[in-house]
Amino acid sequence: MPFAEINGVDLYYEIQGYGEPVLLLHHGFGCVRMWDKIVPRLVEHGYKTICYDRKGFGQSEFAGFEDFYVSDQVRPESLSELESLRHWLGIDSFHIVGQCEGGVVAADYASQYPHRVKSMVASSTLCHSTVPLTELNASKFTKIFDELDPDLKEKLISWHGERTERFFNQFRLYGGAYGRDFFDLRPTLTLVTCPALVLYPDRSYLFEVEQGIAFYRHLQLGELAVLPDCGHNTYEEQPEEYVSHITNFLARHRFGEKAGQVSKTFRPMTCAG
Repeated sequence: MPFAEINGVDLYYEIQGYGEPVLLLHHGFGCVRMWDKIVPRLVEHGYKTICYDRKGFGQSEFAGFEDFYVSDQVRPESLSELESLRHWLGIDSFHIVGQCEGGVVAADYASQYPHRVKSMVASSTLCHSTVPLTELNASKFTKIFDELDPDLKEKLISWHGERTERFFNQFRLYGGAYGRDFFDLRPTLTLVTCPALVLYPDRSYLFEVEQGIAFYRHLQLGELAVLPDCGHNTYEEQPEEYVSHITNFLARHRFGEKAGQVSKTFRPMTCAG
């Protein structure tokens, strides 16, 4: 299995396909396995996909993750981790796709390394909170691990192994890129200069669709696609629509043409039909 030693941690990664690279960033309970419905479709469209388990997730190593994920080092270290992995893989630049918390990492990276990111897609990512994240999580994640549906427990265990229960019970409280206090990605989004697509469901149990609109409004070159009758895990509930929006967006921007870019004063909204 492929591992890269990045910043003293063995990170698990997978590369599939040929063509322009598309790097995919998993959400806060995820790992590379969550992309199983997405990667083959992107490969069929002629893209090389790069997925990796962030520190502490999936098959990547990290002891003491509980302390790390409630610290203020998650976002800067996730940024450093991604840049170090890019350098280790010898990839000059790529398109980047982030799901939920992965969209935070994507936005941070695109704002800090604009010459490395050709375009960005963020799906189901919180733009800003109106209450502290501890309060939001308490209202949304009401079950501890032992109370989850058996199928969900089995899936999470297959993703994260023996640490799954501790992992889940930590994240249902607070931690990761979203943290524990008020969260606001808007200042970062204004610094993203590449073309960026916001994919948002209209039936998320976590974030209202207005979060997607706010995310889109703060991008310099933003586009918005709303997935109708779709829940939070867009990649899982509507994989064909998910990939269709991404590949259509990438086709407009894969060669860096200006035709697909839109101004700050006018941005069209698109919806899946």
